[in-house]
Amino acid sequence: QVQLEESGGGLVQAGGSLRLSCVFSGRTINNYAMAWFRQAPGKQREFVAAMWRSGESANYADSVKGRFTMSRDNAGNIFYLQMDSLKPEDTAVYYCASTLGIISARAPHYDYWGRGTQVTVSS
Repeated sequence: QVQLEESGGGLVQAGGSLRLSCVFSGRTINNYAMAWFRQAPGKQREFVAAMWRSGESANYADSVKGRFTMSRDNAGNIFYLQMDSLKPEDTAVYYCASTLGIISARAPHYDYWGRGTQVTVSS
């Protein structure tokens, strides 16, 4: 059974940076596509970024393109979300997710989820 655990959230001022990590366990990470989603209070969970199994390319939501970078370390069973130039509207609980299939921007597409890590950006 795949298990995911996020870390790295916290409180940061607008313009600052954070790096989220997601530790993958239970299976071979090389076979799984990975993604990050976020959910702000009172809002639906929204897509942030997704990366193919190979790690060669990633897709990003327009709202984070150019500011966030997703990467993965298959040898270390971990993937990351580097968040720069943070804005108050980035405040949310961030979740990592994975699936054996192709990547998607739709949350139901993913089979496994972490519990989330809170990111708060102050103005």
